[in-house]
Amino acid sequence: MDKKSIMVFGVGELQKSIINRAHKQGLFVVGIDPCPDAFCKDEVDAFEIVGGQDFEGTLAAAKKHQISAIVTAATDKPLVMMAKIAKELKLPFYSVETAQWSTDKFQMKQHFIKGGVPCANGKLIKSVDEAEDLIFPVIVKPRDNSGSRGVKLCKTKEELQSCMDEALQFSHLDSVLVEEFIEGQEYSIESLHYDGKSEVIQFTEKKTTEFPYNVELGHKQPANLSEKQKDEVCEIIKKIASALHFENCPSHTELKINDRGIFVIETSPRLGGDYITSTLVPLSTGINMEDQLLNIALGKPVDIHTGRINKASAVCFFCLPEGKIKTIDRKIEDIKNWQNVVDYDFKLKVGDKVNKITSSLNRYGYFIIQSNSRTSIDKLYITYEDSISDLIKMGL
Repeated sequence: MDKKSIMVFGVGELQKSIINRAHKQGLFVVGIDPCPDAFCKDEVDAFEIVGGQDFEGTLAAAKKHQISAIVTAATDKPLVMMAKIAKELKLPFYSVETAQWSTDKFQMKQHFIKGGVPCANGKLIKSVDEAEDLIFPVIVKPRDNSGSRGVKLCKTKEELQSCMDEALQFSHLDSVLVEEFIEGQEYSIESLHYDGKSEVIQFTEKKTTEFPYNVELGHKQPANLSEKQKDEVCEIIKKIASALHFENCPSHTELKINDRGIFVIETSPRLGGDYITSTLVPLSTGINMEDQLLNIALGKPVDIHTGRINKASAVCFFCLPEGKIKTIDRKIEDIKNWQNVVDYDFKLKVGDKVNKITSSLNRYGYFIIQSNSRTSIDKLYITYEDSISDLIKMGL
């Protein structure tokens, strides 16, 4: 094979951008996915249907296509399998242990505590009988999922059983993680770990739904943080990398900041979803983290300085009132031509039911904007969000 071959784990919509970046680097892209109708199956050069837990099938596909590297984007599910394949084929990646710690939120918390990473107190419980020492409100979450699936604020012990049941619907385990509720603004930190270094590329500020669910409705870059706060966050990212042994990978770390300090919620050795690293980071920094991840995976030099810019960007996910869509103004099709709009999508039509947003899976549209300053982004964000709401009329 003349081209170097790279295997992308998961061929869903979240992987479309990194597949395109791999093609731009002249790579032969092999996509594997358990779903025969995976969203991007026609975007890759070779598509293999392989079960998520099928090590032998995955290894056979990797050897068949003589792959030189492995990557994924914005998903935790294949990380353990990827680590196992990388170990077998001696490809640049992190250890199987790191993958296991990073995909089990309780093991992650244990390593945070051991490594001096500031985080929320938490414990595992299998039944409400183990909740005697809990101080409410608490956050209940599955140990082994992402995208806010099954994560819910629980205000009283009486609500605990229903919150646990909901979390367990999104888990393969028989226990849930219960954490103290941390007040404060939420952020995510987009980083790269290579050659023993941990480099923060961008700071992202989040907008979320109201509790009891905590679903991300928007992201702005750069975050409004002081230089002192940024320095403190960078030191915490280094502690996380040391505690979880991050190497040859990106990371997407979620944290909260309040008057008591900085508290890490969770992290993952992967690129962030929600267009954060695929779109917002290049728009705000000029650095394409997907390109750099491909360089890491291929053992090539990483460059986070060439083409660096200081701009601002944001994604806003629509959040309409519950009900049915009565009318949609035709002007909605002009949104893609509005000043500073980079991308736009709206998946609903007249007559569709709009449900409460309880996870990232049931959001239904977004717009992405870029400008020269965070102040400008804030103004555009509010103006465009209000303008779009005026174009959509709701009924019962």
